[in-house]
Amino acid sequence: MADRAWPSGRSRASSAAVAVLLAVALSSVPSGTAHAFTGGNHEAVTRAALPWEPVTLTAMADARTGAVNADDRPPYFGVGPLHCDNADYLAARHDPAYPRTRDEATTELLACVRTSVARFRNAVRAADGLVDADGGVRADQSDLSSPCTWNEGSDRAKCAVLEQLGRGWHPIEDFYAHSNWTDRPAPGPVSLDNPPGLGRSAPAPFPDIRRYSAMKDADWTRDARARIPEDLATGCYPDFDSTGVRAADCEGRIPHDRVLNKDTTAAPRSERDDNYARATAGATAEITRQWNDFKAELLTTYPDHDRGARMICVLTHDAPAAGCP
Repeated sequence: MADRAWPSGRSRASSAAVAVLLAVALSSVPSGTAHAFTGGNHEAVTRAALPWEPVTLTAMADARTGAVNADDRPPYFGVGPLHCDNADYLAARHDPAYPRTRDEATTELLACVRTSVARFRNAVRAADGLVDADGGVRADQSDLSSPCTWNEGSDRAKCAVLEQLGRGWHPIEDFYAHSNWTDRPAPGPVSLDNPPGLGRSAPAPFPDIRRYSAMKDADWTRDARARIPEDLATGCYPDFDSTGVRAADCEGRIPHDRVLNKDTTAAPRSERDDNYARATAGATAEITRQWNDFKAELLTTYPDHDRGARMICVLTHDAPAAGCP
């Protein structure tokens, strides 16, 4: 949901460079036009979803410097799966000549989910550094007196966890802004300029990140694929898709920028039937679910000496050395 129209312009990375970025983003090993919700929208959604103390919440949510907005900086900005782009599709009953298949669209959605699964796994591992073996808070690893740098190699465990969570939550938030999941069905015939709206109010079932993180990739992708409705779509955007291919334009496809996105209140799709508010509410409920699932995973993974519970305290408190005895 952050503003991806940065003054420096879109990344011009080669397909090879994108492949490297995708390898980092999707690996389970730590390591002009608005294109997403603005940074302020990401911030509003994330703040509304998380009951954290203010300094820590700002480190995660800030419109320009928060972890949840880190993927809207080059070179991550130009990688479609990090923003749930390019899962565009119209069923044959609407357009028998549509140039993308349901399987191709689903592959892009699965790539989007895959980055969040990988980040979740990374965050669980990084949390091990927040407390010692006996459950004591490691003050040096939880201090936020100096800003975190979102560079995939933080020297503090708390920054590392926040970065992995933020980068994993960003595409999930973007899904609601970029897709027709929450949109009310539009009047008139379905077309490239008027794709269907699914009108869903419940969170989507396939970003089941915690459950998928414990499954083999082949198994969870099979499960997620079965949960994707035929008419679900996100918009085409000229960034790199999961195969490293960048569309020159979106001719003949449902475009992100002028049709499907709800990145700002002024977008055409936003102004119809409260679609912007519905997308924002969907994203907020989703991040609440993701945070609750992450807490549950910490409690399960680190039960000894109440380590998991203390990790949760460290992640929500600004001064955990004093506040998480």
